[in-house]
Amino acid sequence: MKHYFRPLVITSIILIYLIIIAGAVVRMTGSGMGCPDWPKCFGYYIPPTSASQIVWQPNFEYEKGVIVIVDEALKIASKKFTSGTTFTANNWEDYTKHDYAVFNVWHTWIEYINRLVTVLSCIPILLMFIISLYYWKINKRIPIFATLTVIAMAFQAWLGKVVVDSNLLPFRITIHMVMAFVILAILLYILFQTKEKLTTTKFPNTFKAVLLFSVLLTLIQVALGTQVRQYVDEQIKYLGASAKSEWLNPPTLTFYIHRSFSVIIVLINLWLFLRNRRLQLGLTKLNWVLLCIGLEALTGILMYYFDFPFLSQPLHLVLASLLFGIQFFILLEVFKTKPLPNKLPV
Repeated sequence: MKHYFRPLVITSIILIYLIIIAGAVVRMTGSGMGCPDWPKCFGYYIPPTSASQIVWQPNFEYEKGVIVIVDEALKIASKKFTSGTTFTANNWEDYTKHDYAVFNVWHTWIEYINRLVTVLSCIPILLMFIISLYYWKINKRIPIFATLTVIAMAFQAWLGKVVVDSNLLPFRITIHMVMAFVILAILLYILFQTKEKLTTTKFPNTFKAVLLFSVLLTLIQVALGTQVRQYVDEQIKYLGASAKSEWLNPPTLTFYIHRSFSVIIVLINLWLFLRNRRLQLGLTKLNWVLLCIGLEALTGILMYYFDFPFLSQPLHLVLASLLFGIQFFILLEVFKTKPLPNKLPV
């Protein structure tokens, strides 16, 4: 059973990245309210494909919990019933969690796919948790952090409901995204715990301190980026989706800090890269760090100077998550907090 564990962890990490990508696409397309309820969508497990499915119909059998739009308001079926020739208010209740009563089939299915990816990611994580119990006598950190992953995923699912019920309150969206980073970090830590061979390189304390500082800067940069994104979302609501040239007009102080921080991040990681080569520390993943930072800067430039080209926003977030993942794993390798034998028994 144990030889399935590491592939399950890797699969889980890939699916978490897919969740981040799906979430970024949802936010880019404004599809977060494509499904007004959670975990169902308009009361269905399979979302509607046309507006006729979410407007009231005569002589139609409704299940309890189905949501329709009546007079630009959401109504939820209070019981199972078959409608008559006219709308009967006694069979329905007002949907009071929010008042967003709009149906867009593309938004609905984009949000549904986002939820579907999240559900699929739970399968390898649950299997990983079960198999992790076999490692209790070898390394207790593995089952403990596998348990934390399950708890974090449950919390993330609950956050998804909170975000929908709040009609996409920006602060809650940010927490939802940060939790994805937390889950990613836990999974990377578990992956590191199953690594058979560790480098015997002794890393200078200065190098370790600067590396840790660079990871913290990345997290701060991501937090600043979410604040900029919240401002953009508010501008989109106020100015409309077509006024791309005005989304960052005027730029906020947070935007200028975010942009200035990128210069510091480039310089610090360039120093780590050159130091790694000079001392022959063997951290080849630093090449990927510089690549991610370069692409991250490029997408930022495209958004600001070229009015948010298609996919530039989700790419910016995905690159940030890739950067964090690579940096975090390098951090684990450098600090070597893994009390495991060279090879795990199978």
